[in-house]
Amino acid sequence: MSTTSPEARRPRRAQQQHGFTMVSVIFILVVLAALGAAMARFSQRQHLGSAAELNAARAYQAAFAGLEWASFQVLRVPAPPAPAPACPGNTNISLGDFVVTVSCQRSSASDGASSLVFYQLVANACNAPAAGACPASGTPQPSYAERQLSRTVVRP
Repeated sequence: MSTTSPEARRPRRAQQQHGFTMVSVIFILVVLAALGAAMARFSQRQHLGSAAELNAARAYQAAFAGLEWASFQVLRVPAPPAPAPACPGNTNISLGDFVVTVSCQRSSASDGASSLVFYQLVANACNAPAAGACPASGTPQPSYAERQLSRTVVRP
């Protein structure tokens, strides 16, 4: 007769399951690490997108301020009925992180007995100017923003 106990005859399943559990844990850790990396990338893209939208809005406001400045220069300095002034030269205005380059072209026409002077104003605002003027040349940075606005004003 054999004197083997019933515990000795049973296969050891605990060791087989332990190896399977370790593989499962490693797989779950790899999946969670990949998910964390994807979420970090997504978060970074969202942040860069928000910053780009904010810079674009600031560039628009800076260009609009440049147009307002140029309009004042040609419409109110000197005040009518004084003769219409010449165009101010290309001007660079610094507004915080942005530089606004304002240009002007003057033309005149007559409407019957009255003569009219037209000013074509262009304001270009950017946050990384090349040589102090917009638009920037070369490869822009990811945070680069630029807006260009134009306006035609007339002075009698």
